[in-house]
Amino acid sequence: MLIGHGTPEQRAFYLPRILSGEDYWCQGYSEPGAGSDLAALALRADIDGEDYVLNGTKIWTTHAHHANRMYCLVRTDATGKPQQGITFLLLDMDAPGISIEPIVFVSGEHEVNQVFFDDVRVPRRNRVGGENDGWTVAKYLLEFERGGSGAARMHVALRHVKRLASMSRVDTGSLADDPAFARKLAVAEVDIAAIQFTEFRILAALAQGGSPGPESSILKNLGANMSQRLSELAVEAMAYYAFAHQPEARTVGRNIEPVGPVDGIVAMPHYLNYRAMSIAGGTNEVQKNIVAKLVLGL
Repeated sequence: MLIGHGTPEQRAFYLPRILSGEDYWCQGYSEPGAGSDLAALALRADIDGEDYVLNGTKIWTTHAHHANRMYCLVRTDATGKPQQGITFLLLDMDAPGISIEPIVFVSGEHEVNQVFFDDVRVPRRNRVGGENDGWTVAKYLLEFERGGSGAARMHVALRHVKRLASMSRVDTGSLADDPAFARKLAVAEVDIAAIQFTEFRILAALAQGGSPGPESSILKNLGANMSQRLSELAVEAMAYYAFAHQPEARTVGRNIEPVGPVDGIVAMPHYLNYRAMSIAGGTNEVQKNIVAKLVLGL
C-alpha cells in the first residue's frame, strides 16, 4: 500500500523498517458488525488541528499484542456512500488511548484480539492516500493480501501429512498404505500444483508491471479450501492422538513430552484455526462475487 499510494517520505521511512523487521504491523479492518461488509465500519476519526482523533474499536486483529504499528481504516465522513467516507491511516500501537483485549480460540491459542481506541491521536501526515479515499487504498492492498496462503507452504504441509501418515501404529499399521488415504493425498498434490501454476501466472503479470487484480480472489478461495483440507488430512493421519489437549507441550521453552508423535502436536489446533480461513480476509462467498463480477462479467 505504501509503494502504490504512500508519499515519498512515507516510503523512505517505513519501507526499510518493514524490510529489516524493525516494524511489525497488524491490520485494523474488521469491526463488530463490519467484517465481510467492511464498508460498514464505524471507527470515528475526527480532525483536531494536525491530528485525527480516533474513537471506536477493531476486532479479529491478528497479532495486535505483538505489533508495534497498525494500518487502519477509519470513518472520516458519515454522509454519502459508506465507501466514500473511509480514510487509511498508519498509527503506533503504543499511542495513548489504545487498549488490547485477547480473543482466545477454542484450541487455547491467542492469535487475535479486539483493539479499543479512546481519543487516540494520529498525525494527519500518517494518512495514506487522500482523505475519504481509503477505500481505494484498501482495495489495492487486498489484491496483494488475498491468495497469500502460498503453494510452497501447501507443499510443505502436504509433506508433513505424508510423514505423519507413514508412522506405523500398533493397531492400524501405516495409514500411508491405505489406498483411500493415498488417493486423498494424490488429489491434494494435483490441486496444489494447479494453484502453484495460477500463482506463476500472476507473478508473470507482476513482473511486467501489472497487479494481481481480481484473480487474487480466486487464489484466496483455493488457498483457504486447500489449507482446510490439509489440516483435515493431518488430523486423520494423527488419529486418536490428535484429540489430546496439551497446550503446555506446544509452548516455546517447555520441556514436556507430548502425547503421540511430536510432529503432529499442532494438527488439531491448526484444524480448528483453519476453519476461519474461508471467512477471514473476506469470506469465500464475497470472493466468488468479486470473481463473478470482475472476471466473468456476470
